[in-house]
Amino acid sequence: MSKLSNTYYCIQAQLLDRTACLSGLAPLLLRLYLIPIFWMAGSSKIDFTTLMPYAGTVQWFGDYLGMPLPTLMAFLAGWAEVLGAVFLAAGFAVRWISIPLMVTMLVAAFAVHWPNGWQAIADASAPFANERVAEAAIRLERAKEILTEHGNYAWLTGRGSLVIVNNGIEFSITYFVMLLSLFFSGGGRYVSLDYWLSRAFPKP
Repeated sequence: MSKLSNTYYCIQAQLLDRTACLSGLAPLLLRLYLIPIFWMAGSSKIDFTTLMPYAGTVQWFGDYLGMPLPTLMAFLAGWAEVLGAVFLAAGFAVRWISIPLMVTMLVAAFAVHWPNGWQAIADASAPFANERVAEAAIRLERAKEILTEHGNYAWLTGRGSLVIVNNGIEFSITYFVMLLSLFFSGGGRYVSLDYWLSRAFPKP
C-alpha cells in the first residue's frame, strides 16, 4: 500500500503539481466572469450624476421587497456591486470585496428569488422543478400555439427557443459560490494587484 501511495504521489508531482504556475488562471477567469455581471447590476441601481440610487430602485427595495431603510439598502447594494466590479477588475482587495458581494447575493437569493424555487429558466423536465415551473410549461405551450397560428413562429425562434424566465435562486447562488471561491483564493497570481502588493510589501 505504501508503494502504491508513493507511486501515486510521484505521478501527481510529475504531472499535476507542475500546473501550479497556472494557479492564478482560475481566479482570473472567475473575476472576468463576474465583472460585467456586477457592473451591470450596480450601474442599473446607482445614478452616477448624484451618486445615489435611482428613485425606482428605492421604491422597488421598499414596496416590493419590504426592506427597512430602502434608500440606504439600495445605496449599499448598488455601490457594493459597482465597487465590486472595479475591485475585481483590478484584482484589488478581492477577498475583502467578496464579503459584501456574497451578502448581496444571499439577500437577493432569499429576499427576491426564493419563492420561485431553484431554476432561473422554467424547465419542467429539469431537477428541482416545482409547481410554478410545471404551470409555466403549460403557459409556454399555449404561447407557442398562439404564435404558430397567428405569427411567424420560425422567424421568432430563429435565434433560439422561447422560454419563460422563472427567476429562481440559481444564478444568485452560483455567483455566491464563485465569490466564496475568490474569498478563499484571492485574486490569483500575476494578474491581480493584490499579488504584486504582497510581493512589494511582504508580511513581516
